[in-house]
Amino acid sequence: MSDVPDLGPLPQRITVDAEQVHRLIADQFPHLADLPIEPVANGGWDNWTFHLGPEMLVRLPSAAEYALAVDKEHRWLPALAARLPLPIPAPLAKGEPDAGYPYPWSIYRWLDGEPATMDRIADPVRFAIDLAEFLAALRSVDATGGPQPGVHNWFRGGTLRTYDKEVERALAELTDHVDAELVREIWAGALDACWDGVDRWFHGDLAQGNLLLADGRLAAVIDFGTCGVGDPACDLAIAWTLLTADGRQVFREQLSVDDATWARGRGWALWKTLATCSSTSQDPEDAAEFANAQRVLGEIFSEYAASAVTKPRPGQ
Repeated sequence: MSDVPDLGPLPQRITVDAEQVHRLIADQFPHLADLPIEPVANGGWDNWTFHLGPEMLVRLPSAAEYALAVDKEHRWLPALAARLPLPIPAPLAKGEPDAGYPYPWSIYRWLDGEPATMDRIADPVRFAIDLAEFLAALRSVDATGGPQPGVHNWFRGGTLRTYDKEVERALAELTDHVDAELVREIWAGALDACWDGVDRWFHGDLAQGNLLLADGRLAAVIDFGTCGVGDPACDLAIAWTLLTADGRQVFREQLSVDDATWARGRGWALWKTLATCSSTSQDPEDAAEFANAQRVLGEIFSEYAASAVTKPRPGQ
């Protein structure tokens, strides 16, 4: 029997509209019932997100699996916030299933900022340093009793082998778009790279939509639904998906990342990018996202090739 976790079937998402949110607020938090409720633009996949007046948001999981993160966030985010150098979401209240909505949900303080994209980042190296400092502080928080990898975060912090079948499935669908031999070489190296077994806190989904900018600088980190304790290599994927080559180098130096951890981080970036390529390769409406995913694959391939050239040979 395999000890590799099974991701299980895809979550069965439900829809939520503003009227339903209004009923939930009116029934459970009547003192907030007069505040306007509007959907948040690009509010995410795991949760339906709504503005609640100008200073708060309502966050409602879109499936049972995503709802597993609610109690975790209320338990741990206040403790993490006190130790981190940048703002993170502050849970203000927890709602209960009601009004036809089946899961627990949350009210949070709204954090201003715009998503971090390459064209919005004022200084790519400064951004990389700020992000590394944030992750270093996160990793320094005592991990005792923290949430271990599980369905609540799709086994972030655990073995990359959980995603082995997804990588092979993506390669089968992308035959004409990627160098399958090179992908398998990089992936095998990531799978073989050993973790030291020391639990550390990680965010789990460092993507441009979860990194907020103010005046071009990193100003906040949001969406801790996949956070937990374990192998923090999953947080390194951002080095390839968003950072420049110079930013990636200083990011690694600031975090003092060893070769094995870097290889696993590259593996997380590879899996994530292949999944994006696979899901966007057919529909012309996804052409821009597909092109960006191909760009990221190019970053992964070129950085991997450079690391192989600079790595000292045995005996040197």
